[in-house]
Amino acid sequence: MSGPSKPQRTVLREVKVEDAVGLALAHDLTQILPGAFKGRLFSKGHRVTADDIPKLKDIGKEHLYVIELAPGDLHEDDAALRLAAALGGTGILYGEPHEGKVTLKAAAPGLAVIAREVVDEINALGEIALATIVGGRFVQAGEPLAASRAIPLVVPESKIAAAEEIVARYKAEHGGADPVAVKPLRRMRAGLLSTGTEVYTGRIADKFGPAVRSKLEAMGSELAEQRFAPDDRQTIVNHLYYFLEQRYDMILVSGGMSVDPDDRTPGAIADAGTDIVSYGTPMLPGSMLLFGYLKGVPIFGLPGCVMHDPYTSFDVLLPRALAGERITRQEIAAMGYGGLHR
Repeated sequence: MSGPSKPQRTVLREVKVEDAVGLALAHDLTQILPGAFKGRLFSKGHRVTADDIPKLKDIGKEHLYVIELAPGDLHEDDAALRLAAALGGTGILYGEPHEGKVTLKAAAPGLAVIAREVVDEINALGEIALATIVGGRFVQAGEPLAASRAIPLVVPESKIAAAEEIVARYKAEHGGADPVAVKPLRRMRAGLLSTGTEVYTGRIADKFGPAVRSKLEAMGSELAEQRFAPDDRQTIVNHLYYFLEQRYDMILVSGGMSVDPDDRTPGAIADAGTDIVSYGTPMLPGSMLLFGYLKGVPIFGLPGCVMHDPYTSFDVLLPRALAGERITRQEIAAMGYGGLHR
């Protein structure tokens, strides 16, 4: 004998709390105790008992929803979970849905990769939502990257199928790459040249070394060596060639990045034969940063803000270089949108 047939259309019934004993909840119920607790009191599918009634009253519930889904409809939790499963690839973790939302997190540290075109196209479908962080930045293990959300309690399955098709099309066009992912960072050994006659002669203490070392180590790399040079172009060039001979994975040059006549660093970097991608970035702080490639090795000319500002253009570009991405002029130009951080 077959079981009861499903309704032709989804039925969402409102019942009094007292009449809900034995019925299954249509959605999660949250309890909020200001300053103490906010979380799930009862999960979707929980069958109400007589003992539950006082607890339901305590959170202000006089009525509850019970639901019978029709073919072609999805509960909010199931819709959010399917969307998360479509998006989540290698390096992504996600748990059970809560109130129609599933959060995707980084499984390990790395560079967040978010395909904005996929996000925009999914959000244009309606009835489902996808919120993400801005891609291209460093994330720690466990940090949220995205959250899939169903807006109504019941979502047409066709909406999720359309979102899954958007993701599948993106993967097919990008060699199987996931639209939400974490790209691992390579461990690099960097050489730092601190320029400036005032530092070279000991008139002032160097502060670039500790700041740069901290940023590199936070991303799993190391400052292998720091050298000092006066404001002399040829001396700076010689030190850059030395770093190349040491086969460091990255070269950093600090100091002398402004337009003062004594600031020789940008010219020296060019004299060394650097392919300069950009001298100047449309971001504050960090607009005077220089980036390029010296015989294929990423090289940064670091402005003074790197010493004291927690987030600069260096913090934006460093994880991309550590991830092995080839940084282009177009990518640096795009940093201007959302680039004001002070």
